[in-house]
Amino acid sequence: MAGYFAILLVLLTLVSGLIWLFDALVLAPKRKERLVLAQSGAAGQLPAETSDTLLKEPAVVETAKSIFPVIAAITLFRSFLYEPFQIPSGSMMPTLLVGDFILVEKYSYDVKDPVWRKTLYHNKLPKHGDVAVFKYPEQPTVDFIKRIVGLPGDRIIYRDKQLYIEKACVEGQTSGCGALERVAQTLLPDNQFYQGQLPQSRYREALGENGHDILVTRGVPDQIRGYYQQQGTAVDEFMVPAGHYFAIGDNRDNSRDSRFWGFVPADNLVGKAVFIWMSFEFSENPNSWLPGWVPVGVRFERLGKIE
Repeated sequence: MAGYFAILLVLLTLVSGLIWLFDALVLAPKRKERLVLAQSGAAGQLPAETSDTLLKEPAVVETAKSIFPVIAAITLFRSFLYEPFQIPSGSMMPTLLVGDFILVEKYSYDVKDPVWRKTLYHNKLPKHGDVAVFKYPEQPTVDFIKRIVGLPGDRIIYRDKQLYIEKACVEGQTSGCGALERVAQTLLPDNQFYQGQLPQSRYREALGENGHDILVTRGVPDQIRGYYQQQGTAVDEFMVPAGHYFAIGDNRDNSRDSRFWGFVPADNLVGKAVFIWMSFEFSENPNSWLPGWVPVGVRFERLGKIE
């Protein structure tokens, strides 16, 4: 089921629309009848002020008619086209930072209704390397954002901070699948990210059409004891079931993802993150007089397409 805000928008749209419709079909004709009767009794000499009073819409109707087009447009836009999200954590660094505001393309995958999230139209499927927003399988009212690294039928291994993928072969495919391959990583020299006091290494990972950057904290061992245990596989190996996806964060040692709770059902997919439209910087100084949620700057250089 959708989040509370989506449900609220749909309810506001329905209520305001029904009030407008009820007024148009029932209340407005009655107001006109009263005006006609009053004009007949006054022999056509009814003052303009009285006519305006008789035709005046109730305040609730006036409010509904003013907000319905706006609320309906917002509901349609965020339900079927694009929905804005704010990045709340560092699990997708360096691709996405805390304070980034992004647009998620809802029609990139299956189009779903905004309340019950039942599929209305089957569209494209996620690809390796997509940054996707989905309903957290363990708490479906919460939205998560991670990178899709495993498609249905894929075999995934994450070992010693290295990703390996054995892509499933689809019908008619004879190359680029069926063999376990190491996803190439290239160390980037310019990096200033830290996990606590530990420096992080930044790599360019060759997954997807153009690749993307990831962070690895060499001083933090892989937390394999907390990994999701799948019957018949090694502790750091995962076989993606049909109708599911494997998603992990770009901040590999600071992300709770499919390695720890399992797979993302296709029905949980919300859309593909495609664009950063605003990015605020916040103070990390604990002695600052400003509240932590107050922006101290705008990172204009971050605005643009998400890799």
